[in-house]
Amino acid sequence: MKYFIAIFGSLIVAFGFNFFLVPYAILSGGISGIAILIGLVTPFNIGLMNLLLNVPLLILGYFKLGKTITINTLIVVISLSFFLYVLPIVTVTDNILLSTVFGGIIGGIGVGLILKFSGTSGGLDIIAIIVSRSSNFSVGLLLTGMNGIVVLISGAFFNWNIALYTLLSIYLSGIVIDRIHTNHIKVTMQIVTSKGEAIRKDLLKTIYRGITVTEGYGGYTKEKKEILMMVVTRYEVLQVKKIVRNHDKHAFINIMRTVEVDGEFAKN
Repeated sequence: MKYFIAIFGSLIVAFGFNFFLVPYAILSGGISGIAILIGLVTPFNIGLMNLLLNVPLLILGYFKLGKTITINTLIVVISLSFFLYVLPIVTVTDNILLSTVFGGIIGGIGVGLILKFSGTSGGLDIIAIIVSRSSNFSVGLLLTGMNGIVVLISGAFFNWNIALYTLLSIYLSGIVIDRIHTNHIKVTMQIVTSKGEAIRKDLLKTIYRGITVTEGYGGYTKEKKEILMMVVTRYEVLQVKKIVRNHDKHAFINIMRTVEVDGEFAKN
């Protein structure tokens, strides 16, 4: 399923590029944006350039992110390069602003799906994932920051109107990516239950997170309760809730958005 979604996401990205951005020389972010630039100013095909430019970053990803993510990324890079190669370049609208907005949003949807299910879509995403794991910066924010150089390149090769449209496209893509790829978002879960020990054992066996357990009692019933507190990513919330409900259907779960974690917290 994850490979199907990765390939489907690549198709969405290629569609956004070839049908909205490329006709107006608007660049996307990262390596694919550089590939578009080369494809616009040289006879080389955009898909082929995207594949060649990703090779050194795939090697970096193998050493920094591991074999699994590298294989996933390779599938995405090959799929995206293939779709960029075979899809025609079509002008959907004669309004450059509409093309910028929809190209950025559609591309962001595709990259967001790829990041959520495959880890990375290649290019600067690899660097963004590596930096995100050792900081509290989101992937979308990191990509937007690094893509500033793409905007400068766009302005130098074309004009600054195109550069500003490129910046708008990258910004919109970053927003959409962060709405879909939410692994950087952390929450604190407080679980009040009378089955604390069973839930604790099951959580430790299933979720790679620390748990703090305190004792309490119900303010009305005076019944003894255990309070389990843990910080998890948005991806893990449903899994935690399922484990808790399997043991205690009446447990009280309080979920709060966590602004920052200072201390040990596994980012993988």
